[in-house]
Amino acid sequence: MNCKTLYNDVAPRLLAVYEQKDKFWLIGWVGGVALLWLWNRLFLNYPAFVQIQSAFLNTFLIGLLCIVFSVALAWSVAVGLYFLPNSRAPYLTLPLTFLLNLIRSVPQILGVLGGYVVITLMTSNEMLTSRTVINLLLALVTALFVFQELVDLIRERIDHYSKLDFVNAMLCCGVKESRIINIDILWKNSMVHVTNKLIALFSVAIFLQCSVDFIISVGLSAEVSPVNLPPTLGSILAKIDSKQDILAIGYTLTHPRYIGNLFFQHLQGITTAF
Repeated sequence: MNCKTLYNDVAPRLLAVYEQKDKFWLIGWVGGVALLWLWNRLFLNYPAFVQIQSAFLNTFLIGLLCIVFSVALAWSVAVGLYFLPNSRAPYLTLPLTFLLNLIRSVPQILGVLGGYVVITLMTSNEMLTSRTVINLLLALVTALFVFQELVDLIRERIDHYSKLDFVNAMLCCGVKESRIINIDILWKNSMVHVTNKLIALFSVAIFLQCSVDFIISVGLSAEVSPVNLPPTLGSILAKIDSKQDILAIGYTLTHPRYIGNLFFQHLQGITTAF
């Protein structure tokens, strides 16, 4: 196979991937992370490499668990608010709406920070010893303060389709309303919107997690310490070595020749920030 034939075969596929922005950015992100991992494996000292790898996996896992909890909470609450007014317990609509608005009124970062502090204190008192349980609780706390956005989206999709004729037509045909809401409206006609929202919530969850871990790691007190929690990117970023690595970026603004050293001597902070 000559170069021209290879080009004619590969170029259309690459162009098709580029036009599909979701696949293009996913491939770019995965490729960037893989390249960064390989570079760190080659040039970063082994203890720091293991620590960053563990922090990345913990951060990513907590973010994914947060998405799972957010979907479960948002789907249940949104569908519940739709059916409650016509159910046997319509009086539950007001308390549930009030609770939802109460959680919404708390700034996300403050709510997550409070939850993290409680979990950290429980861990330091040996009430929590399993890292799996700790990660689940951290993800649940984060989900409690981000799932409202998904609730709003799901309720909006339900309200939109409930006004269309096909819902009444399916009800007349004997189809259960619960199936219409969960399958025909949400599963078949709203998953693209839900998926896009989940991608955004994943980013928010990672940001909140890193921000709160950084705040706790900087030091709220002697008892509330990042040592009590599994390592994450936020706690790694708060370490003195990472801070010095980040400061080295500013140093290159006045000393451009130093930029080559960033990717060899300051890998821990650069990697964590990336």
